[in-house]
Amino acid sequence: MPSFSTRSYAAVMLILWSLFMVLANLAQAADKKPIFIGLDAEFGHKTSTSAQAVQQGMQIAMDEINRAGGVLNGRKLKLLISDNRSIPAIGVDNLKRMAATPDLVGVFGAKFSPVIIEWVPVAQQLELPIFATWSSADEITDHGYFPSYCFRLSLKDTWAASTLLRFALEERQASRVGLLLANLSWGQSNQLAIREEAQHQGISIVGERWFNLGDKSLLALYQDLREAGAEAIILIANETEGSLLVKDVASLPASQRLPIISHWGITGGNFAQLTGSALEQVDLSVIQTYSFIDDPSPAAKRVLAALETRYGVQNARTLQSPVGVAHAYDLTHLLARAINKAGSTDRRKIRDALEQLEPYDGLIRHYAAPFSATRHDALSTNQVFMARYAEDGSLIRIPWSKP
Repeated sequence: MPSFSTRSYAAVMLILWSLFMVLANLAQAADKKPIFIGLDAEFGHKTSTSAQAVQQGMQIAMDEINRAGGVLNGRKLKLLISDNRSIPAIGVDNLKRMAATPDLVGVFGAKFSPVIIEWVPVAQQLELPIFATWSSADEITDHGYFPSYCFRLSLKDTWAASTLLRFALEERQASRVGLLLANLSWGQSNQLAIREEAQHQGISIVGERWFNLGDKSLLALYQDLREAGAEAIILIANETEGSLLVKDVASLPASQRLPIISHWGITGGNFAQLTGSALEQVDLSVIQTYSFIDDPSPAAKRVLAALETRYGVQNARTLQSPVGVAHAYDLTHLLARAINKAGSTDRRKIRDALEQLEPYDGLIRHYAAPFSATRHDALSTNQVFMARYAEDGSLIRIPWSKP
């Protein structure tokens, strides 16, 4: 018979072993807690479709990553969403609120540059990575902070200025242009970029006119520029004011309808619906960085299939705001790789890892080195092209041998 002390020892060891297993299971469960990525965007903006597009791209990428085992040995990615309604002050409050979330590794933004610009100093102070998927103002990545916590996979206004002006000169034979600009920090970013680029290309800017959000007509501003000798209009606008201009121009005699060469803010909403039949009466072209329509790659087919299954998108031609989907999709995959490279949810380590990522074959391009210590823009001028609206409202690439 075992002694009482031996039985007691065995019982204690059994209890300790059971406790150890409970703690081990709890630790393992803690390791499997989700990792959060935030999205603060303009969901409450009445005519915008950009926020929804970014959400779709992020979620499809997360679904792929999670099906493949997640990150950090099995932890799933989860999306947190807030609505800034395109108002910078709300966006800053939302960013601060999200930053307090445990295991949140970064926050994505969407179309409106003024929101992201206001994020930049806050993100630096909080040491929180922020990600621009659409907003193009140069100062989002070109600022004085180092090391920078701001990463972008999108267009830059400097690249847009070069393309818009070159297209005006080469494809619309316009050496004299007028600028119609939204009275926002985004408009100011474009004004500076276009002025500088116009000097390089020998193009004359005959005038600059500013409009405010909520204006009911841009016709008087347009006519000022036309009478000043503009041969084309460079438009920096979102969908609401852009549609006003198209309807204004369509109402004029054909001889007074100048080509409109637009930044891509108009594509972040239901622009074709807002313009209606007027769009067919106006020569309008718009800058883009990606099209599902002319991409036959397996990645494009996979994302389109997921868009149909998850969101009911019938095909590439019915997809709203396609660049938002594509940018967010690639950027989410890059962030997941940075999380794994960092080996933790430590935001500073993830920031560092983003600058040291290995090559990645994405939806939009092959990223030889997505980011570096001195370059936080993952795209380049090679992805920029001009497009037009087809009769069904889809965006079609304009054939053009851009240098």
